[in-house]
Amino acid sequence: MEPGSGSTKSFLYTAKKYGIPILEASIKIGNGSFEEGRSLYQIQAHVNSLDYLRLLFRVNNRFVSTVDRETCTPVRYAKEIHQEGLLVQKKNYLQTLTFDHANKRVVVENGGKEKKQEVILPPETYDPLSMFARCYLKEELRADQDIRMSIYDGIKLHRMVFHSGRGRIKSKKYGEVEAISLESTTSFSTFGDKEGVIRIWFTADGKKTPILMELDLPVGNVKFELEDMKES
Repeated sequence: MEPGSGSTKSFLYTAKKYGIPILEASIKIGNGSFEEGRSLYQIQAHVNSLDYLRLLFRVNNRFVSTVDRETCTPVRYAKEIHQEGLLVQKKNYLQTLTFDHANKRVVVENGGKEKKQEVILPPETYDPLSMFARCYLKEELRADQDIRMSIYDGIKLHRMVFHSGRGRIKSKKYGEVEAISLESTTSFSTFGDKEGVIRIWFTADGKKTPILMELDLPVGNVKFELEDMKES
């Protein structure tokens, strides 16, 4: 399941709301580098709005998480946010998080070193992408278990409990398949900290392919459906 030496795995998604495509997204997992004797993974995610929606909203967001290969705990997390339009709040910024697990803190840089701040964090806190990497690469997923973790996205600390379930779902790429879901309630800062649900479906065939991601948001459900998977 883990990328081999020098290889990358890419997952390509289309996000739909009320059955209408609104976003394209990708997640790429590959070997990063060696740092202070550690072997690292790098996880990249891109989210882009579709051209026909440009008058309503334009999204061009990039995320990169560098994680320890053995534990998937994050070393650095960077996000570059560019979005605006009639239906979304305008945001343009670069933010970098540097995790210091030994001292239970993260250093947050908002566009420059002069804007550094330190945030105290619980042990084994993840960023959103290292959380995904841990679930995909490390967790032995089975039905009816709870996975507890803290997630810090640079805005707010989320203490989350992912409960697993099992069911059959329809996949555009694979048809109807048996799958394991991880589901947690959380708040969304974009929607005034109102609560919603995040749900990730992995195939139950041992490969744990992330075939569907669902966000039950205060403004409706958004589904990220797997279109293609590539390995290089």
